[in-house]
Amino acid sequence: MKTLKIAVLLLMGSMTVQAQDDPVIMTIAGQPVTRSEFEYSFNKNNAEGVIDKKSVEEYADLFINYKLKVQAALDARLDTLKSFQDEFTGYRDQQIRPSLITDADVDAEARNIYQETKDQIGPRGLILPAHILVLVGQRATQAQQTAAKQKIDSIYAELKKGADFAGMAQKLSDDKGSAAKGGELPWIGPGQTLKEFEETAYSLQTGEMSRPVLSPAGWHIIKMNGRKQIEPYDSLKEDIIRFMNARGIREGIIDQKLDKMVEQAGPGASRKSVMDAKAAEMAAQDSDLKNLIQEYHDGLLLYEISNRTVWEKAAKDEAGLAAYFKAHRKQYNWSEPRFKGMAYHVKEKADVKAVKNCVKGLAFDKWADRLRTTFNNDSVLRIRVEKGIFKAGDNSVVDKMVFKKNVTVKPTKGYPIDATYGKLLKKGPETYEDVKGQVTADYQDELEKEWVASLRKKYPVVVNKDVLATVNKH
Repeated sequence: MKTLKIAVLLLMGSMTVQAQDDPVIMTIAGQPVTRSEFEYSFNKNNAEGVIDKKSVEEYADLFINYKLKVQAALDARLDTLKSFQDEFTGYRDQQIRPSLITDADVDAEARNIYQETKDQIGPRGLILPAHILVLVGQRATQAQQTAAKQKIDSIYAELKKGADFAGMAQKLSDDKGSAAKGGELPWIGPGQTLKEFEETAYSLQTGEMSRPVLSPAGWHIIKMNGRKQIEPYDSLKEDIIRFMNARGIREGIIDQKLDKMVEQAGPGASRKSVMDAKAAEMAAQDSDLKNLIQEYHDGLLLYEISNRTVWEKAAKDEAGLAAYFKAHRKQYNWSEPRFKGMAYHVKEKADVKAVKNCVKGLAFDKWADRLRTTFNNDSVLRIRVEKGIFKAGDNSVVDKMVFKKNVTVKPTKGYPIDATYGKLLKKGPETYEDVKGQVTADYQDELEKEWVASLRKKYPVVVNKDVLATVNKH
């Protein structure tokens, strides 16, 4: 019992020291935020290369807003959504899984792969052949087979007279991949190529050339450029490890170790529970990892709650966008006129009027569909159209025909007649849809400010200014 009391006192003492080393810098909605967490976020967002750097006090205000939104997401139980849990645990596990495998584990598997390869190669070793191939298709006629045989025999005759093997391969081999290298193939071992090719190749000594040999691919003339036994493990280790990474073998080892940990954990354990425990263990030992995982957790919640409360809401709120535009119309006035309409190009003069009649009285956003179904509904395109809201300089046809500028219009090939249709807006947009992107962004900003203000009223925030003053100074 005395030993237990001493252990508890020691633990309490270590906790007190930790609390002193990492004091609470602020409390948001009843949740304490340590100085280390704030410093991690502040330093990351004010690193070298960041344009809009903030002072500690300025960043504290932004950080509070961030944490308030996260708390709102937690209160909305967004962290219970399967989509959130899947994405979060997937990211977290990416940080944790590498810790489950050691260099010794990788080395052991690499040695296994090496030994299996060495056993497969056996005493016959590796060979470096080159070949000249004359293809013979599986459905080749007798005439084609005869022609292929005559061709390979003529090549062989030239080689016997002293013709350069590499040169002949480059010019005449049907294996274009090896032909570019003078017919040379990569190092190969037993069981890696066609049986007929392998038997002949392994019968050759270095520098020796075979007679024509037939395989299912066609006729080959093979030259042996080298033979060797497999290199020692140490000289191939890095290549084997690269192979393991490319084939996902490392991840397979991690899965095997994880399954073993689940088995050792006993009944009721799962991969998730084991990874949860491992993540908690590692986070307790590594504050940077803890903060990184927390940052991703909160970032996912922030995105989801912001999308629901501000971004998506504003984008879909047509009535709200229209009302916002009406209330702030003057800020969207233009310094110069705009042309709301289209510049179009037709083949026949009659289509100039036909295009205008087609969209006359139709809402601007419906023009494109109506024109496409009326004039370009089959493989023959009758018109070319550029539709939008144009200022001077945006479109040469609009510049010349609407803004009366002295510009040169480059003809549209196949569509010699240019025309325009629409209206000139002298002061500003007609509706919010004319500047929808800008209105949406501004409306989102307003919703954001209203939301933050409501969160500030809803949740208590207490900042320890004495601790805030020690950020990056302790």
